[in-house]
Amino acid sequence: MAAKAGDNPDSLMTLATAFCLRNLRKTMCYQGYRNKLCLRSDIFLPSEICDKLFNTYMELVHTDSNFERQESFFQLFSDPRSTRLTRVQLREDFMRDRDLEAIRKQDLIELHLTYCNGLSARSLKTLTCFRETLVSLCLFGCSHIFYRKGAAPLASTEDSEEDEEEGPASRHALERDFNFQGFNRLRLLKLGGLPEEVDAETLLKPLQALTSLDLSGVQLPRTAFLTQWKDRLASLVLYNVDLSEELVNTVVELGNLRHLDISRESRRASKFKMTRKILTAIVQRLVNLVSLDISGHIMLDNCTVPHLEDAMGRPSIEPCKSSIYPFQELKRPLQFLGLYDTTLCNVTHIPAYKVTGSKNEDQVLNAIEAYTEFRPELAHRAINQLFDIARIQHCSQLLRALQLVIAALKCHKYDKSIQVTGSAALFYLTNTEYRSDQSVRLRREVIHVVLNGMEQYQEVTVQRNCCLTLCNFSIPEELEFQYSRVNLLLLKILEPARQDESIQRIAVHLCNALVCQVDNHHKEAVGRMGFVKTMLNLIQKKLQDRMCDQVMEFSWSALWNITDETPDNCQMFLNCRGMSLFLECLEEFPDKQELHRNMLGLLGNVAEVKALRPQLLTPQFITVFSNLLDSKADGIEVSYNACGVLSHIMFDGPEVWSMEEPRRDMVMDKMWDAIQSWDVSSRRNINYRSFEPILRLLPQGISPVSQHWATWALFNLVSVYPSKYCPLLIKEGGITLLEKVLELDSSQEETKDMARKVMQQCENFKEDPMEINHGQEVNHGQRG
Repeated sequence: MAAKAGDNPDSLMTLATAFCLRNLRKTMCYQGYRNKLCLRSDIFLPSEICDKLFNTYMELVHTDSNFERQESFFQLFSDPRSTRLTRVQLREDFMRDRDLEAIRKQDLIELHLTYCNGLSARSLKTLTCFRETLVSLCLFGCSHIFYRKGAAPLASTEDSEEDEEEGPASRHALERDFNFQGFNRLRLLKLGGLPEEVDAETLLKPLQALTSLDLSGVQLPRTAFLTQWKDRLASLVLYNVDLSEELVNTVVELGNLRHLDISRESRRASKFKMTRKILTAIVQRLVNLVSLDISGHIMLDNCTVPHLEDAMGRPSIEPCKSSIYPFQELKRPLQFLGLYDTTLCNVTHIPAYKVTGSKNEDQVLNAIEAYTEFRPELAHRAINQLFDIARIQHCSQLLRALQLVIAALKCHKYDKSIQVTGSAALFYLTNTEYRSDQSVRLRREVIHVVLNGMEQYQEVTVQRNCCLTLCNFSIPEELEFQYSRVNLLLLKILEPARQDESIQRIAVHLCNALVCQVDNHHKEAVGRMGFVKTMLNLIQKKLQDRMCDQVMEFSWSALWNITDETPDNCQMFLNCRGMSLFLECLEEFPDKQELHRNMLGLLGNVAEVKALRPQLLTPQFITVFSNLLDSKADGIEVSYNACGVLSHIMFDGPEVWSMEEPRRDMVMDKMWDAIQSWDVSSRRNINYRSFEPILRLLPQGISPVSQHWATWALFNLVSVYPSKYCPLLIKEGGITLLEKVLELDSSQEETKDMARKVMQQCENFKEDPMEINHGQEVNHGQRG
């Protein structure tokens, strides 16, 4: 059978690395002085392993909320005699100056710092420690690294852990003494977002050997200095840099460029117009170009061929057929061409293998891929367009689309706009239409990023999108690997006194589904999280509003499920005024049949717990249960469940019946009348995972009516749903217990007759299960 999309397994290296990081004290480390994590003395790790450990650690900290961050982790790599780091990628605000200082003795070849706003000019001093070995450096979005904290000098001390950063870097204390003097091996440099006060020319002048330079968003009052690399520079990124005639003239002098990016975030922010003359100059002068990005520019109409000519023939990437005049002079198609937010992406013949734009799915996916890491503002817009494609049309590159959206959500966990559009796109990309093509692994990745979004943002749109996306999964099966986490998040959503109505409805639905058909230990764990109290609080709020809606009914249904065979949860229900709310709901909503069924089903679970039954044995409650025996609500369900509650109470014998009214014998008579009024062929709105609570009522003479209710229940279930319940009854020893019913003198004749019918039904099933199976799937789910 062919593998589903995204089903490639992790490598052994990846699995082993993650295991070691989650179990550092059991694998490579020990607890040192002041609980400091220390590397074992017999550990010596080469760069391949160290790089993997270090960068995977950063990824886990960034994307896995269950991962335990270690304060002294960076210190494990302080000694190059036992650990060798060469390639390090650090991201987001939690990076501090002392973390970088911890690895200052390493001979780093690559150091990528992205959006590390927690770093100050103190880290510039640390950078100089790597100047003799560093080949690639990224300081993209590190807006504070050129500023000192307070009036502190650039110098730092080695023992700086006690002298923790006192606050963010001051925007007034610019560090003016740093430059790249001595970084002789540096070839690749990203300085996106360099502060205006920093003079790029002075900073970069010492770098003679650069081959790749990114100055995204940097103001360049003078541009001639770029020509110092005209014989070496192969890649130049000037995203969101204000273009001018002087800058364009300088750029076209860089004859060895293979990649040029002069794109902008949006046409609205640009005063510069991209003319046919400028594009022609770029193509003619930069003959080695394989990649060009001119996204976000206003294009003059004279750049493209007439519409009628453009519409002729099938789309072609041959330069000679290009719909864009200047590109007709290309010697070969470009590998990449950025045309996002331009009119040029809509033409027919574009001479490039990969194009970003908004014309079709391929262009949109290329845009997400190209811009996610460093341009979330563009990725957000492209994901929004993918959302429209998945919602209105059809996504033909499902695996790629899902992987790109997942990557964007992981990369920009703290970017609200990405989280909103990404979670919305995931809802449509994981729905039934696409489900069969997705592997278990891929769908689990979706669940991870959705839960990350729910944790990070309490904002209504993100929460709604995430909850709706979870509804696309088989619950609880597909969520079981994150069972505790998802329940905690949903309960947190339901905490506020007045939550958005739609989110509340979806969250309660998910909670109900999560506690249905799971093992008791799962239900007990969720109960300890405050599940029962949360549901009762919701019911209380709905009562105050005098509203019986889906939230009210789902909440009672969830309580029915979570109390099934879990005495602790039943006790919580009673402790949290559950019975008072039951009575109030009965009085306020006397005609709500499904509500009554859910409430009585829950009380059936409470009545199965012998230690709790005395709390139900009051004149008020017994009268209510007795009256509900006459209910015709939801078929027989309300009457059946009320009789079940009373059957367990009667099973405790006459000696516990201390009340004068109602009398025990009169209630039993009403129970007999109710049972005899039910149609034994009734189809049921109930699921039994086990018959044990029913079977315990069979071999006894204390309460013949309880015995009769239990026998009737079994006959109804095995005759209407034989394939589901005959095997269960046989497995749990029900036949032996029914035989004892026949032996007891106290058993009523009609009870014995029904017991024989149950045994005969099971015997028929054993002889020919196919004949009465009707293809029904066996489902040992909980009640409710």
